[in-house]
Amino acid sequence: MRAKRRKNKQKVTHQPITGRATAGSALTSWRLWLFRIVAITIIPAVLLLLLEVTLRVAGYGFPSSPIIKCKVNGTASYCNNAKFAWRFFHPNIARAASPFVFPADKSNDTYRIFVTGASAAAGTPDGAFCFGRILQVMLCQQYPQANFEVITVAMPAINSHAVLEIAKDCARHKADLFIVYLGNNEVIGPYGPGTVFSRFSASLPLIRLGITIKAIKLGQLITNLLESAGARDVPKVWHGLKMFLDKQVQADDPRLKTVYKHFQRNLQDMRRLACKGGIKTIFCTVPSNLKDNPPFASLHRPNLTDTEEKSWDELYQRAAEYETDGNYAEAVKCYLAAAESDDKYADVQFRLGRCYWDMNEYGRSKERYIQARELDTLRFRADNRINEIIRNVACDRAAEGVYLLDAVRTFEENSPHETPGEELFYEHVHMNFEGNYLLAGAIFKQVEGILPERIKHYRADERPLSTKAECALYLAYTDWGRYKIADEVLNVYVKQAPFTNQLYHNQRVRQMEQKLKAFKDSFSPKALNEVEIQYRRAIQQTPSDWWLHWKHGEFLEDLKNYKAANEQYSLVLNFVPNHYQAYAKLGSLSGQLGNLDAAIDNNLRAIQINPIYADAYFNLGLAYHIQNMLDKAVKCYSKAVRFRPNYAQAYNNLAIVLYSQGKIDKALQTCRDGLILVPDDLDLHYNLGLMLEKQGRSDEAVKELRTALQIEPNSIKTRNALQAILKKLD
Repeated sequence: MRAKRRKNKQKVTHQPITGRATAGSALTSWRLWLFRIVAITIIPAVLLLLLEVTLRVAGYGFPSSPIIKCKVNGTASYCNNAKFAWRFFHPNIARAASPFVFPADKSNDTYRIFVTGASAAAGTPDGAFCFGRILQVMLCQQYPQANFEVITVAMPAINSHAVLEIAKDCARHKADLFIVYLGNNEVIGPYGPGTVFSRFSASLPLIRLGITIKAIKLGQLITNLLESAGARDVPKVWHGLKMFLDKQVQADDPRLKTVYKHFQRNLQDMRRLACKGGIKTIFCTVPSNLKDNPPFASLHRPNLTDTEEKSWDELYQRAAEYETDGNYAEAVKCYLAAAESDDKYADVQFRLGRCYWDMNEYGRSKERYIQARELDTLRFRADNRINEIIRNVACDRAAEGVYLLDAVRTFEENSPHETPGEELFYEHVHMNFEGNYLLAGAIFKQVEGILPERIKHYRADERPLSTKAECALYLAYTDWGRYKIADEVLNVYVKQAPFTNQLYHNQRVRQMEQKLKAFKDSFSPKALNEVEIQYRRAIQQTPSDWWLHWKHGEFLEDLKNYKAANEQYSLVLNFVPNHYQAYAKLGSLSGQLGNLDAAIDNNLRAIQINPIYADAYFNLGLAYHIQNMLDKAVKCYSKAVRFRPNYAQAYNNLAIVLYSQGKIDKALQTCRDGLILVPDDLDLHYNLGLMLEKQGRSDEAVKELRTALQIEPNSIKTRNALQAILKKLD
């Protein structure tokens, strides 16, 4: 009995001990899991935060917002960030907004407008004459006592993904009105299916996460490490629109649905952002050149058989012959038959539009021109769906402060037979002065209706809207400016791919060359003096407009009046001290004037603002070269070609310096490296030929010099050098 009790007692005393052990185990397990959670989340977060802080303190990376602080003559202000687009492009090819500055403090009589968008909104090819600046002239003339700040924050190559980030920053700066002119780059801009800048992404959250990550220093570090390791295959040389030749997207490509969905969401978020901040918004539809800009590329429908394609080609060639002969009725029949076989080929639709136009059937012509744009597989123009989305986002929301300007309709109403063409556009989407004036006038009418009372009471007595000629005078849109723009449009755009692939291209080039020659022939000394007077008058009217000083400086520089040009570029910096191109201009002109110390100082300032500006490095290298500081010259020329890998002149100068230092192999290799990217550069072939000859490699030298003569048959220096070598070989 006693033994049994002892046994039971043992059981009783054993259970509490077991209970305490279980509770301890549970507590230990809970602490272990807590430690694991902390180790997985909080500790890495703290380490990443410390790394981010360290990178910021060390000055690593670049400022990521589109608007940054600055001082103008001691006044706290804000200006454009030349490095903002690095979040979306490799720095070598990143575009930037035209410089702007506005004060941090905003007076009660100030109305602040931000114009957002891409190259068309920026005024490409010359931002001095964008619709935002014309709008400002109109507003200031009608409300002379009010202070209108029309700030164009648009820049080339971007799309709504980048513009949303710009709008977020603009909303922080006491904005009264957003004007959104956007939609041409949704397919070919960052993250689109036709882009070369990044991979196409169907996930908007992932796109936005990537954009956010690149805004922080740690994200910039990761991006740079990936590029160094070759993990990011992105272009590092800007080649214009021809970069997209291999990125064709047909109208029925399923990826376009993603593009439209992202565009709509981005516009909706801009609208929501503006409404939340009490900012009025005008969304503009986006017109394009229908009549005078053929498709950039066409593709057959994927399931077209070889037999069908052969039959289609016969119809197409026959139609083209009829069209050339002026037999438009027969041409139309054949083109329609070809279109029935393959309704995806954009060029057929454009040719039909041209034939109907010549037959005076303008309604049918317009329909075909529109269809040609819709089927264009290089999608540089906003299509019908893009404009439909803009209308849906902005329509019937005036009560919320959101307004629609149907610019497509405005341009149609002001075009021959409601078909926009060269009357309003330079090429496919970039408006000429007439187009920008028309758009500015339409926007002005919208703005007048939404101005607050604090601004409305400044309106002057009834006066007509500023005419196109008046706006041209205020902005110094001179005949010289027209000539320079025409020259750029022809040689930088139209004579380059993909324009060279367009229908009727040779005819278009001949017409433009004739106009350009007529411009050039008109510049007598008297005419040039009149241009000078126009610049001076415009500056006298608005001396604080830095654009006027810039354009005047360019004109004087073209006339080789370097001292006067230098003065104008110096005045630019009084108003926009972050204008790195103005510093580079001063550096170049100082060199021309023999002031090498000033040349070095100004180029260094340009590089301080934009550390990848190739022109500044080249000018700096040239100054060191002249001073016989050859090691420094080599470093600067090397950076120039690093940041602009197709910079032929920098390759030439670098090779010459290396050769003079006795680094023969490096000099020869530099010439060859340059010729990989610029194979048609006369001087690279010429200098390479001379260097080879000096090394006793006459056969190779002859080959290079003959190639140079093929590029420029009238080059006397090349011909003389070649004849001297051939004579010696004989």
